[in-house]
Order: sequence, then C-alpha cells, then structure tokens
Amino acid sequence: MAIGNVTPDSFYAESRLSSVPAVVSWAQDALSAGADILDIGGCSTRPGSIPATEEEEWSRVEPALAALRESFPAVQLSLDTFRPEIARRALAQFGKMIINDISGGSEAMYEVVREYEVPYIWTLCGQLDLPFCRPEMNDLDIILDPGFGFIGSTQADYVCLAKLDELTAYGKPILVGVSRKSMLWRPLGLTPDTCLCATQALQLYALEHGATILRTHDVRETAQTVQLWETIVNSR
Repeated sequence: MAIGNVTPDSFYAESRLSSVPAVVSWAQDALSAGADILDIGGCSTRPGSIPATEEEEWSRVEPALAALRESFPAVQLSLDTFRPEIARRALAQFGKMIINDISGGSEAMYEVVREYEVPYIWTLCGQLDLPFCRPEMNDLDIILDPGFGFIGSTQADYVCLAKLDELTAYGKPILVGVSRKSMLWRPLGLTPDTCLCATQALQLYALEHGATILRTHDVRETAQTVQLWETIVNSR
C-alpha cells in the first residue's frame, strides 16, 4: 500500500502531493514500483498537527480521487480518513474503496462501511484483543491495523509489535504501517528522512509475524523486501 498525502503538513515531506499532476505522477511511480493499493489522505494526523476542517479535507481529496479514478480505473484505492462524512461522500462519488480510519472507529463510520459494503481498516491502537471483545464487528470486511504511532509511546509500539502474531488468530488481513515513523528514528537518533533501512528491517519482521499489507512511503524498496521474504518462505 503506497502512501500519498494531499496535505501540506504530513510528517514525511516526500509523501506530500501539492497538485493533481503530482498525485497522478506519484500513483504511476508507485504502481510501476510494485504497489497494489494507493492510499490517499487529506488530513494530517501527525503528533501536534492541527487537523484540517472537513471541507478543507474534502477539497483536497476530491480532485485527487477523481484523477486517480480517471487515470487508473482498475486500481484498488484506499481513503485515509477518520471522518464518516468524508468517507460517505467519497464512496458515493467514486465508488468502492478501502476506508482507512486511524481513529479506532465510530458507530457513524461503521454505518457508512456497512452501507457501502467496503473493506474497513480498523485501527486497534495497541488493543490487540479488541476484535475478540467486539464480535459485533464480524459482519464488516475488516483489515486489522495494530496502530503503530497511535498507541501512546515508542516502548508501547514495540511491545505491540512483539505481540503481532496474536492478530493472526482472528483470520483477518493484517496491515502494518511503520514506514519512517518515530518509533524507528527516535531510538536510533535519526530523522524520518534517514530511516529507510530501519523501516525495511521492521517490515521484514512484520511479514514474518503475520502482516499481509505493508503501508509504505517507499514502494520499490518495500517490494524488494517482500520479494526476498517470499524467497525465504518458498525455500523452507
């Protein structure tokens, strides 16, 4: 899953897309590099950010989604939003896509994804037993996201990562998004710009422990990591 942000303030500057042509160019590059899913977001959720208003978010994602649908009609899209109304408007206008909700969910959002029968990325914020505690969610087409970066601390992120295998018990796809996040660069004294190698190390660990989708800024390098991991698996 390739990360694209139509925002001026997302934490990794290279993911910021400032125009519709930039969105199309990013998508073409990502698909050529091996992306299966294009994830687009219009409201930064980095720590300390001031969220865009709902209308600001829509004014950013609407032209981006329109361009992606026109240029790549068969590609699986994902919308990164925590606002049910943004999800509803996107689904009504552009058809089915994954809804990637980092908020942990809400009844209003569940209603939208039920109505449109689309996959829903459920961010667990470190609560790996939440699917067991919420059996009423079983009617949704769920992808489980542990929620790295939204758990509370770097230590908590690693405690959660060490328990990633537990999510395989639910029989759902598992998305891991650690790409260039502070849980990598802070312990190493790096920056988001300089932690590509660390990202690949953790993504390889995630694959080995149940991840089925990697949400990444660096598609080509991640595709290479997946290829080598699959070579290992096929050699066992």
